Amino acid sequence: MSRDNAEIGGDEHSFEDRVQEWQDNIESGVRRLGKGSWARIIRMARKPTSLEFKQTCIVCGIGMFVLGFIGFALLVLMDNVLPSFFDWLTSGYGG
Repeated sequence: MSRDNAEIGGDEHSFEDRVQEWQDNIESGVRRLGKGSWARIIRMARKPTSLEFKQTCIVCGIGMFVLGFIGFALLVLMDNVLPSFFDWLTSGYGG
């Protein structure tokens, strides 16, 4: 049956052969993962201690708070303090 499909479609390889080639390429790539430059990083990776995890959460939380404050400050500037300066941003929307 796959030979009939190859003759009709003009393909040299059947669908099964192409899928098998894709699978072989993926498997060889996964096998190389442990031998390449990433192998050392993967071997050194470990689960963080609870102190490291807490410190990471605190630092990320502070970063999100700072970015949120900057965004809020810009919003207040655009809406209340200098609205005429920022009118060019919304002038094309018919507002």
